[in-house]
Amino acid sequence: MSISEIYRPGKIGLSFELFPPKTAAGDRALFRHVEQLISFQPDFITCTYGAGGSTRAKTLEVIDQVKRQFGIAVASHLTCVGSTTQQLRAYLETARQRNIDYIVALRGDPPQGERLFRPVAGGFRYANELVEMIRNEFPEFSIAVAGYPEKHLEAPSKDVDLENLKRKVDAGAEVVITQLFYENDAFFEFRERYERMGIRVPLIPGILPITNLRQVERITSLCGATLPPDMVSALRSCDDEKEQLHVGIEQAIRQVQELIDVGVPGLHFYVLNKSSATGAVLQNVHLSSRSV
Repeated sequence: MSISEIYRPGKIGLSFELFPPKTAAGDRALFRHVEQLISFQPDFITCTYGAGGSTRAKTLEVIDQVKRQFGIAVASHLTCVGSTTQQLRAYLETARQRNIDYIVALRGDPPQGERLFRPVAGGFRYANELVEMIRNEFPEFSIAVAGYPEKHLEAPSKDVDLENLKRKVDAGAEVVITQLFYENDAFFEFRERYERMGIRVPLIPGILPITNLRQVERITSLCGATLPPDMVSALRSCDDEKEQLHVGIEQAIRQVQELIDVGVPGLHFYVLNKSSATGAVLQNVHLSSRSV
């Protein structure tokens, strides 16, 4: 099944995103959480990798094990950072040998300590170039790409950012998964501009339930997402992290239910290798359109 077919009418597609653990204990914990997440019958699970293209081998190991253990479709992230086109081809060939289903094709962030992205000699500068190469040379992979409801940090304007996204779709991307956001109005405004631009592939909101204020402040500072002031105030008034987790889950339930009510074709959860917050959200929203 192509990734776009997941988001057919009458069904809400569901996916979860993992990252590669750094220790054997982390591996064991991750798969305990994946077992819990599988109970929600996701359509696929994806795995990112470390900054600067590190842990790529571990990424393939994780999603290969997820697929073999749980019999579910899987996706690997792939970025242009630090890689020549030949290295990207080698990774895709290995992913093909391991029967990976989908690729999430990204330009990637600049290496730590650098402000601007610089391609290596013989590498790609833009994600649409990576998408085009995958489509032409590895057509068995369905491709997802990233969209930014509040604009990519490096883009000079929202219009330029959306034009860049359209180039990725025109190159062969079949689905757009958004960066995390906490104000649905930002997503709705983005979706209106997306549709006016003539982009027709499914647009999937990316959701990160808040479990810790300090952690989410760091994450949003890196990706440019806005934290609503009233939500920050509520989190700061909490006595401990357990109370922050409760506030974050309640906020995510409201956010996700509104997205479901307006008819989004799917939901993509950034689970941070845990299951409790995402599980609590999914148990408390009404996925009335979901057919499994």
